[in-house]
Amino acid sequence: MKATREGPSALMYHISMQKVLHGITRLTEYDIYLFKEGRHRRLYEKLGAHLMEVDGLQGTYFAVWAPNAQEVSVIGDFNGWSPGAHPLAVRWDGSGIWEGFIPGLQKGTLYKYHILSRHGGYRADKGDPLAFYWQRPPETASIVWDLQYQWHDQEWMAQRARRNSLRAPMSIYEVHLGSWRRGPGGRWLGYRELAPLLAQYVKEMGFTHVQFLPVMEHPFYGSWGYQCTGYFAPSSRYGTPQDFMFLVEHLHQQDIGVILDWVPSHFPDDAHGLCFFDGTYLYEHQDPRKGYHPEWHSYIFNHGRNEVRSFLISSALYWLKLYHADGLRVDAVASMLYLDYARGPGEWVPNVFGGRENLEAIEFLRLLNEAIYAECPDVQSIAEESTAWPMVSRPTYVGGLGFGLKWNMGWMHDTLQYFSKDPVHRKYHHNQLTFSIWYAFSENFVLPLSHDEVVYGKGSLLQKMPGDEWQKFANLRLLLGYMFTHPGKKLLFMGGEFGQPQEWYHEEALNWDCLKQPLHQGLSLWVKDLHRLLRAEPALYELDTSHEGFQWVDASNWLESILCYLRLAQSPLESLLVVLNFTPVVRNNYLVGVPQGGFWKELLNSDATCYGGSGVGNLGGVEAQPVPHHGRPFSLRLSLPPLGMLVLKRTTEEG
Repeated sequence: MKATREGPSALMYHISMQKVLHGITRLTEYDIYLFKEGRHRRLYEKLGAHLMEVDGLQGTYFAVWAPNAQEVSVIGDFNGWSPGAHPLAVRWDGSGIWEGFIPGLQKGTLYKYHILSRHGGYRADKGDPLAFYWQRPPETASIVWDLQYQWHDQEWMAQRARRNSLRAPMSIYEVHLGSWRRGPGGRWLGYRELAPLLAQYVKEMGFTHVQFLPVMEHPFYGSWGYQCTGYFAPSSRYGTPQDFMFLVEHLHQQDIGVILDWVPSHFPDDAHGLCFFDGTYLYEHQDPRKGYHPEWHSYIFNHGRNEVRSFLISSALYWLKLYHADGLRVDAVASMLYLDYARGPGEWVPNVFGGRENLEAIEFLRLLNEAIYAECPDVQSIAEESTAWPMVSRPTYVGGLGFGLKWNMGWMHDTLQYFSKDPVHRKYHHNQLTFSIWYAFSENFVLPLSHDEVVYGKGSLLQKMPGDEWQKFANLRLLLGYMFTHPGKKLLFMGGEFGQPQEWYHEEALNWDCLKQPLHQGLSLWVKDLHRLLRAEPALYELDTSHEGFQWVDASNWLESILCYLRLAQSPLESLLVVLNFTPVVRNNYLVGVPQGGFWKELLNSDATCYGGSGVGNLGGVEAQPVPHHGRPFSLRLSLPPLGMLVLKRTTEEG
């Protein structure tokens, strides 16, 4: 018989299907057991499309979960997208998995699954939930692909446990790949084009990690990746899976870690995606009060369904193991924890105890983090969790959710609100700065100034600052200095490091031209020097998650809007004194208590002229006097710059 469009002949396909029915499969009984138990961690090795050889015939093996389907067939460019031409066979074990081997199908073949449901005659053409590669949107087919790649980042992988440690300096540069830089004519740059540009810039600025807004395939570019359809595929907008591997590898070769945003909470309603996959609510809840997100107009994963748990846990480990990601930032954890999230009375279903806690999602998150740290103990899982849910970043064996880190959203909101105030009014809001220390060590925190704070009319970080142009830049230098000396790991969205003038817009590159202006240059230099200090001083990272790493010197001077504190390391000799003046008034002869005598060197001054400041300072340092103050035996008499920060350290050096 003649093959259809150079695809397999009907006879060849019939023979191959008989072989499948007699045991040509990638799935073992143990795989099925784990899948049904919600504990399969490598579904990407079993389901989806896999190039293989059967009895000397090269081809592709397909397997898809569709338990409520009456018929499933593979359609594609090889058979004219003809439903029924290449049907799959349902397994005999009740797993609901359909599988088959189609000889002759090669890498690069376009395909979908045509599904006829047992319910209501529903038919749909669906992309492969475990596809490794997809057509470039707006096209929606999956692509047969392999993940062969020769990695050259062994040195990084061998040492990343130290680089990702809670006791290591961590400063994360959050990046949206489509708008960090653009090519001629405004085109997107590919993964391989971005690799040397991004690595050089991040290394030059001093960040330790980059975090990519979701790279997983998504049909709507304007969702920034947060409406994902391809949980096992990097977006084809920027290249192939191997191209993305190259980007990760190149960053690793420059000693830069890679964190990926990942969305296990919800998915979009695109017809080719996961929603209503086999004519039933398979991946999502059937009841819209649990299964549909009113705020994001998307479907909510059924985290209580074991097969869905296997799917999501496999996705997480896939990026960590096969793409060498150093961490996952889990999006919208709060929306998973609460059944009434973004819902009014009568719009949600209580749990079995009558409460608002989503018990199924809680159990899923614990299983997820146990799997991550069991398989990849040298990475970090990071929760974007915006409420006071307890023990998010504590181990599951003590009742926690098991994350390694949690975004400190409270610090972010209070800090940005404070900095938006005219300095004349800041004394009435002093507690917005001091309150964060009360809970700073209840979790392992990341301090985020993220993309969410510079969109939707909120303005860029620079626009948020009050005052004239000079004051705006002075305030922004002060804000970043405060963040870098506050306990917690750091995260800054792209553009904030040089004072992006406009609000971020995903359809345009950052405004790099503004770096031709002195104040923007000064801010960029300030961020570089903050990173040099962060890496050089153990007091800024060694005890980041412990109360032993922080001491107030004076938190009560609300009248003049001044804060003084010590950052401590394991060695007492490494202590740093931080003094912040949140008003544009110079404070001369300002007395600050210190624990030791000797010369205290001024390591950083945000008002230095090289940063665009006015040059108020302390001539390199101050000798401590035996004058008790702030409950300490010695004191320094300082000149505090306007809207400025000083960082000092006791040394044997003078002058």
